[in-house]
Amino acid sequence: MRIQLSGHFTYKKLLRFVMPSIIMMIFTSIYGVVDGLFVSNYVGKTAFAAVNLIMPFLMGISALGFMIGTGGSAIAAKALGEGKKEKANEYFSMMVWVTVIGGLSLAVLGFLFLRPIASALGAEGALLDNCILYGRILLVSLTPFMLQNVFQSFFVTAEKPKLGLYAIIAAGVTNMILDFLFIAVFRWGLAGAAYATAVSEFIGGLFPVFYFSRKNNSLLKLGKLRFNGGILLKACTNGSSELMTNLSMSVVNALYNFQLMRFAGEDGVSAYGTIMYVNFIFIAIFLGYSIGSAPIIGYNYGAGNHAELKNMLRMSLKLVGCWGIALALLSQILAAPLASIFVGYDKGLFGLTCHGFRIYALTFLVNGYNIFGSSFFTALNNGAVSAVISFLRTLVFQIASLLLLPLIFGIDGIWSAVLVSELLTLILTGVFLIKNRTVYHY
Repeated sequence: MRIQLSGHFTYKKLLRFVMPSIIMMIFTSIYGVVDGLFVSNYVGKTAFAAVNLIMPFLMGISALGFMIGTGGSAIAAKALGEGKKEKANEYFSMMVWVTVIGGLSLAVLGFLFLRPIASALGAEGALLDNCILYGRILLVSLTPFMLQNVFQSFFVTAEKPKLGLYAIIAAGVTNMILDFLFIAVFRWGLAGAAYATAVSEFIGGLFPVFYFSRKNNSLLKLGKLRFNGGILLKACTNGSSELMTNLSMSVVNALYNFQLMRFAGEDGVSAYGTIMYVNFIFIAIFLGYSIGSAPIIGYNYGAGNHAELKNMLRMSLKLVGCWGIALALLSQILAAPLASIFVGYDKGLFGLTCHGFRIYALTFLVNGYNIFGSSFFTALNNGAVSAVISFLRTLVFQIASLLLLPLIFGIDGIWSAVLVSELLTLILTGVFLIKNRTVYHY
């Protein structure tokens, strides 16, 4: 039975609606992890370090897709709630074509400047060559990857979250199979991992284009580009928190790598890469829930349904809290087995990874509230508040913690920097929720 944005949501109904988005994000994280798993075990820790060193740059330039997807889908959901379906389709189409133009432009620039950027990140020798090899192959699929991120949000707005999940599963399974073939069977090394990811991103990004450009039974249809500067600016402003999150993560991850190179060398970068892979899988629950619930919030905001906004906020905070406790406990139990899968071949690296992850994992008690809080204000079309939360959470607080804590606690200060950052952000998120409760009547 199809669940509509206009209906009343119980816990059961809400979980049914958002579960495809949660599974989609988990699956996206898992098939990203498979790359690292194969590279680490079949190609070696230098290649693994190269992937982790250049990945922040690749994720940073792809952030345009996250911004347009979240900001644009909130505007389209609000338009649908106001009964303006034609306008919603017009806005949706513009967001997709702007992503295509922006993606192609960024790919060309990235290809030209990849070598000096990799050098600036600290790569040299074999590490530098691996960064350039991996990065240039993935720049070819940058535009489809950005489209994949855009459509993740719009599939939910179109009331087709399961179709979005199927697209991601198809892309993910392709990536896993090709990783095995290209790396383990054909022995193409790091290039094989990059080719596998690129092919999967083409599948995940182009399938939605074909679906939405044809006649379909969803709420949205892809049409011609009708440029509206005001709406595009609103979408960019509204989605600026997601842009800031991804850009900040790229900068902060590069700083993490820099600090770890100082304290632990190449092993530190490899350990951090493993922790990040596991972290992506765990926080995918919070990210998926935020993506899945945002159109419900945006629709009811546009429809002026204050009772449902209150209901959504209340249920969301309880769900996020329960998931946070479960993930924090699970991470302590699974720290050693997960570290063993990636770096079990090196006893010293295994110990470093396991210890770092147990400290880092305490963050799961807190960060779900901040991820949802930022998404909540984006869905309410308040990009300014959302951007402030994201900017301070992912950049200011983390950089300050990452620079100061290692001076006191050494490498343990690096592992605990994100926890301190999330605690400071939680205070800020709470203040914004209390301050704006009478503005949006939630």
